Amino acid sequence: MDNDTNTTMAEALRLTRTGRLSEASALLQQALAGAGSIPAVKSTFAQPSVGLLRAPEATVQAPPTLLNIVGLSGRAPACPPGGRATPGTAPGGEVRHLNHTEAAGTRSYDLYIPTGYTGLPVALVVMLHGGSQDASDFAAGTRMNDLAERHTLLVAYPEQSMTANHGGYWNWFSTSHQRAGAGEPAIIAGITRQIMRDHAVDPTRVYIAGMSAGGAMAAVMAATYPDLYAAVGVHSGIAYRAAHDVGSAFAAMRTGGTPTPATRVPLIVIHGDRDTTVAPINAEKLIASRLAAGDITRQDGPFTTAADVGRAYTRTVYNDRTGTAVAESWIVHGGGHAWYGGSRAGSYTDPHGPDASNEMIQFFVRHHTAARQQPGNGPRRS
Repeated sequence: MDNDTNTTMAEALRLTRTGRLSEASALLQQALAGAGSIPAVKSTFAQPSVGLLRAPEATVQAPPTLLNIVGLSGRAPACPPGGRATPGTAPGGEVRHLNHTEAAGTRSYDLYIPTGYTGLPVALVVMLHGGSQDASDFAAGTRMNDLAERHTLLVAYPEQSMTANHGGYWNWFSTSHQRAGAGEPAIIAGITRQIMRDHAVDPTRVYIAGMSAGGAMAAVMAATYPDLYAAVGVHSGIAYRAAHDVGSAFAAMRTGGTPTPATRVPLIVIHGDRDTTVAPINAEKLIASRLAAGDITRQDGPFTTAADVGRAYTRTVYNDRTGTAVAESWIVHGGGHAWYGGSRAGSYTDPHGPDASNEMIQFFVRHHTAARQQPGNGPRRS
C-alpha cells in the first residue's frame, strides 16, 4: 500500500467505527475510482476484501469489494472466470424448500433427504454458505448431497436474507448475532431443531459447517449452542468473537483478531495458505481458541502430504485423553479462498483436493454429543 491508500483506509475505518457508514462507503468508492489507487487481487472465491497474502513478502491490499464482504454495499460478482453451471437439484434424493420463523426472524432453507432415509434416526449436517451464495449453489459446489447419499445423512442449507445483509453474508461480526437466543444464531438453531422435530434425527449426531462468512457463523453456532452440535467444520472462516462490528471485522480478516476461547465442541479447520480474502492466520486463531478450551492432551503432526491428485497440505491433529481427535487443522498449500475438492457446478470452489466435504464428514462421524431427549424428536416417517 502507498501512503495515500493507507490514509484512505485509516479514515474509512475511523468513519465505520463511529457509525458513519455511508461516508466510509463513499470515501472508499471515491478511492477505488482513482486510477490504480487501490490495486485488486485475483481470487478463486470472489473479489476479496482486505486480505493478508502470506507469501515470502506479505502484502496488505484492499480491492473493490471491501464493503461487500461485510454487507455494506451490494453483492460481489458471483461467478469465477469462465462462469459456472446452474446448480443441480440433487444426486438422487429429494430437496425440500422450506421456511422457518423465530422471534428473531424468518429464513428459508433447503433440506436434502437421501434416498436411503427410511424414517430411522440419522445424522444431520447444517451447512452455512458464504457471501453472495445461496443454498442450492452451496449444495452444488460442496457436493455434500453426494455424501448424504453415501452415508444416509440429512443435510440442511439455511439461506441468509438479503434484507438482513445486502451482500448475503451471515452477520458473524455483529454482537447482536453472537449469543444464544437472539439474532441469527437463534434462527439457525431454530431451523436445526425444527428438522429434528419433523424428521428422525439422532440428537447426538448433529453437526454444523460453513465457508467464509458461513464458516465464521458456524464457529458462532458452536460457541453459542455447544449442546446442540456434536462437531463443527470451519472452511476459510474466522473464530468466534474475533470481531464485534464492521471495523473490527476488516481487521480480523487480516489479523485473526482476538477471539474468545471456544467451547469444547470438536473442530475441524480447513484453510488455504494463499487466501487473500480471509488471511490464513485465522485458521491458527481458530485452533488456538479451541486449544484454550482444554481437554487436549496430545498433538500429532504437523504432517505435510504431497498429494498425487490435488494440492499438498499440512494436517495437524489434536487428541483428548482417549486418543480421539477433537481438533484438526488442514492448511492447503497454494490454495486460495475456495471450497477444496468442490464441483464446478457451484461457485467459489477449487476442484483440487483435499476433499473438504469428505474430510469434514470423516471427522464428524467420530463425534457424538451426550444422549439427550429432544422435544418431538424420535423415529418417525416423514
